[in-house]
This record gives sequence, C-alpha cells and structure tokens, in this order.
Amino acid sequence: MIGPEAQFMSLVSKYSSSNRDIVLGKMMSAPALKYRDKVFAFYIKKEMGFRLGPKFYPEKFGLENTKPLSPFKTKPPLKGWFIIEASESNYWGILTEKALDYTMTLYK
Repeated sequence: MIGPEAQFMSLVSKYSSSNRDIVLGKMMSAPALKYRDKVFAFYIKKEMGFRLGPKFYPEKFGLENTKPLSPFKTKPPLKGWFIIEASESNYWGILTEKALDYTMTLYK
C-alpha cells in the first residue's frame, strides 16, 4: 500500500494527464486538483478534502471518518466540502471522481 501523499500525487497524475482542464493548484497553501479555476480536491496532513456538494451524505456512502471543511474560526463550515482521513483513503479515488463530476456541474 502506498502512503497517503503518494496516493494523492497518483490522483494528480491520473487526472491532469487525462484532461487538460485539470491542473495541480493550491487550496489554502495545500496542493490541490483544479478543474478550470475551481478546486475540487486537495491534500493536507494525511487527509483529503473534496467538493462533493450539499446533497452528498458521507454516511450513506459508507464513510465513517469524515468531517466538514471548516477552515475559519469565526465562520461556519464550507457547504458541500468534506475532509476524509487517510484511514479511508481507499475511497479517495472514487471521491475524486465524484468531486470532479460535481464541480463540472458548476459550469453548466
């Protein structure tokens, strides 16, 4: 099994080589996958964050170790963003795909 950072970089390679609109960027100083100008997944401290939309329910997907993305002390969590721990990194691939699909709908 590869480590979480290597797993993220594998996802970067896979997605950026298959779609010219997907590039490696930044989300709050963390490496991130961007579709056009929007981040849809990022890696930070052995966790990944995903833009999955407000209609995504982690427990219905079978995830147990998730939390909403809440980067600001005085503001509520960002809607539709979830942090998934490395203990559930086996889901990172499918969640990256779901996050990309959701982000693409923001351009329609």
